[in-house]
Amino acid sequence: MFSRYKKDAPAAPVHPALMTEPDDALRAQPDPKPEGNAATADAPKSKIQRRQAPKKAVVAAEPTAQDKETKRRARLDEIKTEMHSRLLDNLNLSALENAKEAELRAEINSITNDELADMGAVLNREDRTTLQTELFDEVTGLGPLEPLLKDDTVNDILINGPFNVFIERAGKLTKSEVRFKDERHLLRIIDKIVSAVGRRVDESNPYVDARLKDGSRFNAMVPPVGVDGSLVSIRKFKKDKLKIDDLVEFGAFNEEMAAYLQAAVATRLNVIVSGGTGSGKTTTLNALSSFIDNSERILTIEDTAELQLQQEHVGRMESRPPNVEGKGAVTQRDCLRNALRMRPDRIIVGETRGEEVIDMLQAMNTGHDGSMTTIHANSARDGVSRLENMIAMAGIEMPIKAVRSQISSAVNLIVQASRLQDGSRRMVSITEVTGMEGEVISMQEVFRYERLGLKPDGTIIGRFTATGVRSFYSERFRQWGYDLPSSIYEPAGD
Repeated sequence: MFSRYKKDAPAAPVHPALMTEPDDALRAQPDPKPEGNAATADAPKSKIQRRQAPKKAVVAAEPTAQDKETKRRARLDEIKTEMHSRLLDNLNLSALENAKEAELRAEINSITNDELADMGAVLNREDRTTLQTELFDEVTGLGPLEPLLKDDTVNDILINGPFNVFIERAGKLTKSEVRFKDERHLLRIIDKIVSAVGRRVDESNPYVDARLKDGSRFNAMVPPVGVDGSLVSIRKFKKDKLKIDDLVEFGAFNEEMAAYLQAAVATRLNVIVSGGTGSGKTTTLNALSSFIDNSERILTIEDTAELQLQQEHVGRMESRPPNVEGKGAVTQRDCLRNALRMRPDRIIVGETRGEEVIDMLQAMNTGHDGSMTTIHANSARDGVSRLENMIAMAGIEMPIKAVRSQISSAVNLIVQASRLQDGSRRMVSITEVTGMEGEVISMQEVFRYERLGLKPDGTIIGRFTATGVRSFYSERFRQWGYDLPSSIYEPAGD
């Protein structure tokens, strides 16, 4: 009935491997009786032969449930490969863009039923439903990845070649039963993702950063760089934007720290979120942005657009890699320079990792108070050292004292995020930059996370506490209407 999605095609020949009934394909065949003359068959058996007879019976036992499931899965994969090819021949792909999901799903189911009958393949209801769902995902989505992307409990998807797919749930990595048919199948899904955002990946450009439709971070490295197959990592983002209250509930930090951070962001302190890979830097940055007033103009600059700000007046920019000819690249630094001419109240750089650090620090020093960014570092002090190194990498020749003076006047606050050994993510330190003492940047820690022990199941026991040091910016907070009580700076009792 959905003829506008279907085109006429000659019937394909019956695939010989698909002629068997599902139960017949999975049923174990009995071992044939050994050939021989009657005299041999009727000859008396020795004691040793009689003792070995039960072992022969064990060998001929029925296959295990796991063997049956493996064969069933292999047969479904074979049918799906054939059916996918036939669907591409039958569907009018140009009409799919405007098709409603219900109509398209019904059309794919109809074509699937027709083609299965034409192929002579018989499936039970469960296998037929599974096949139709997987075919729909192949045509409209990302194939085997679709169930994992729809599962809100999955945080990360890590692929090491077509047959090894790992997922992270609650900070723990486990191997998934999801698999691709082969390397070509995996490469086709990778190309589908990167081409949607105007990027490419091939032998001449074997690695790529991209994003999915929901903003999830995607990275891939294909052969020959990937020795045993393509390497893919997908960092999923929550569909619901996390707010500070959510992070407090999850135990990322406590209410006193949240009140302090609200005052820091609202009074336009320049904030750097520091941490290692997977520590929750981007999530923290998104949450901190919720304290920005809705009337302010915010410009975001990222290599891959991931930030999910909650204000109305947000201008988003994304860098662009060079084309096939090696031209047309737009770097974060190019975006940052243009952003300074676009009357921003605040500038947020998704991650500072190179020469754009110069323009970022200058923006923080020249009237764009309240700007924020993230960097990779293991502590607040290491974060300052990273900034110094990035300035040196940019080729700017400045005395070390001048570099540190620039940093100390630009950066007000460093929030350190960390992923602990039990998989939990915590804001382990909030440190203020207070100025210079000689040639050293002076800093003071206001809040920290103390580890107290370890539970038998490996869960870390700890608590958030103030250090007893009053904020350097207390007077600024009071002038802006955020008069925080002195009790929030008192250390937690034993």
